[in-house]
Amino acid sequence: MAEPDLLEQLELLVRSRYGLVIVDTLEEERVEELFKQIASKLQLHYYSWTRSRGLRRGMNANDAFLDEKTAQPVKEPAEALRLVEREGSGIFHFAGLAAWFSDPVIERHVRDVATQFAQRRGALVVSGHENVRLPDALRPHATILRLPPLRFEDYRALVERVVREQSARMTVKVELTAEERVRLIQNLTGLSLIEAEKVLNQLIIDDGHLRATDVERALEAKRKMVQQDGLLEYWPAEQGMADVAGLTGLKGWLAKRRKIVADPQRATEFGLSFPKGVLLLGVPGCGKSLCAKAVAHEWGLPLLKLDPANLYDKYVGDSEKNFKRAMQTAERLAPIVLWIDELEKAFAGGSGEDDGGVSRRVFGAFLSWLQERRGDVFVVATSNDVTKLPPEFIRKGRFDEVFFVDLPSAEARCAILKIHLRKRKQDPASFDLGRLAAASEGFSGAEMEQAIVSGLYTAYSAGAALTTEILLGELGSTRPLSRTMEERLDDLRSWAATRTVGAD
Repeated sequence: MAEPDLLEQLELLVRSRYGLVIVDTLEEERVEELFKQIASKLQLHYYSWTRSRGLRRGMNANDAFLDEKTAQPVKEPAEALRLVEREGSGIFHFAGLAAWFSDPVIERHVRDVATQFAQRRGALVVSGHENVRLPDALRPHATILRLPPLRFEDYRALVERVVREQSARMTVKVELTAEERVRLIQNLTGLSLIEAEKVLNQLIIDDGHLRATDVERALEAKRKMVQQDGLLEYWPAEQGMADVAGLTGLKGWLAKRRKIVADPQRATEFGLSFPKGVLLLGVPGCGKSLCAKAVAHEWGLPLLKLDPANLYDKYVGDSEKNFKRAMQTAERLAPIVLWIDELEKAFAGGSGEDDGGVSRRVFGAFLSWLQERRGDVFVVATSNDVTKLPPEFIRKGRFDEVFFVDLPSAEARCAILKIHLRKRKQDPASFDLGRLAAASEGFSGAEMEQAIVSGLYTAYSAGAALTTEILLGELGSTRPLSRTMEERLDDLRSWAATRTVGAD
């Protein structure tokens, strides 16, 4: 029997005569399994209804109620609810019934059924998703709950069950170490039980084995399922902090929190919670986005990117639903690093007057989620223009810290040159890094990288090797952002001086 705490909570609701239980979830099968167990424990009949199959009785749902006139299953919700009123005690699971709540007839039937359960044992359980809207008349009779995320133990039990079931059909060899088994289960975390079961069945049926290579294949399958939604993107976290030059202050801050991520249970016992995240403000091209990737790599967590442009939809209300769905996905997959790039493009001003208030509502939902979010989601948000951000973003509590990322120092520029030269198969020892660092004063890391790329094109076209002189020529012909937008950057530094922590 899975989820004992949740079972006890739901059983208490039924025993307390809550006649109408609304479960906000996509996992109808999970709701069904939970309430079947409750019906069995309380010695109540279990009934299920869907618009496609009609009303059925029994744990196997084989006994359909037939319409007396047509001898067909009772599929119309009003007729099915009339049968509930007639049947008496029991657990009645109506999946998707909320879609008919706007019908006054259905609303009346639901109210009558819920009222009857004040005198008899059982409950009407309605499962659905996307913000179930209750009519005012039903609110006094209903309790609304969201299923909590599945636990590690639930996925472990699923792996054991799938292996056992497949072994009854074919020869299955499990060649996983204890550590690999844990990683496999972690890579399934966040999927529904139905999704996770499909992944496991595919891995086993493919070659009759569960081995080390299947650990990464499970992660790849999980990545594809997440990306089907189109709201969050999986990003490979291939670069670590060694690939980030400078930013010693930010690196030190992150290093202190790495142990919390590695052993959250011990941190909780110590009185610490999972870190919320950081807001990185500063000059474009100075490594803010690279930091998001490096954090995920260093902490060994999946990196998901939220592109705010994917949230907005032309239909009224859909943008807010998209945001809620994206955040629920992030929480399901926790622990993760959630990367939101160029925050100001999505929430500039937060007024939303030009779009009918959509951006204002999404902005408000985002602020609420930052403050109240569940699950271990570490947010790395970046912004190039703080003047366009609403002041609410800067307040402590939304993020653990706000860092300002400035142009790299001379020492950091040397490190950046080494990183990008090695990345392009060049030996840094063959170059005068001191002269190049001096010539690149006022350059961002991205501008220095482009100078190296341009130098390589110049050398290749001339049939020569890349040299210090070629790179000096490329740097000399480049007008960095610090010169073309000098006044704007000075204003940004002045603003950040008393409001942020220096990242370097």
